[in-house]
Amino acid sequence: MTDLGIDFAQKVLDEQAFSRLLGARITAFADGAATLEVDIRDDLRQQYGYAHGGLLAYAADNALTFAAGTVLGPAIITGGFSVQYLRPARDGTLRAEAYVVHAGRRQAVCRCDVYVVGGTAGADGESGGAAELCAVAQGTVLTAPQRAGT
Repeated sequence: MTDLGIDFAQKVLDEQAFSRLLGARITAFADGAATLEVDIRDDLRQQYGYAHGGLLAYAADNALTFAAGTVLGPAIITGGFSVQYLRPARDGTLRAEAYVVHAGRRQAVCRCDVYVVGGTAGADGESGGAAELCAVAQGTVLTAPQRAGT
């Protein structure tokens, strides 16, 4: 396990221009797990009014990688991931909760559940404001190859 802390994780996230554009934030980062949140805005919706699938995939990808970072350290990259969409998210906040399933010295396999919180999910738009599972993902995170001169 690494001891980087949530402030370090948020600083790393803030260094990603795309994450800043989306307004993403890390709300948990420790012990093989990480949570990333993004508020659903009008400019992040697709043509039917739902959060774009790319937004859910982004949240899952980054949460998976940050969870792995708690055990592998900060020099990591996503090796690959798959996402299964379960229901559309209409409004509220996306919360991607990821955890490490298995970690070795150079890679970690992680899972992620993506919820919509405080909003509505599903094609019918019904939700009582409770967390609704919208997508699940699994991925592999690798230690980053060393660049010449570093």
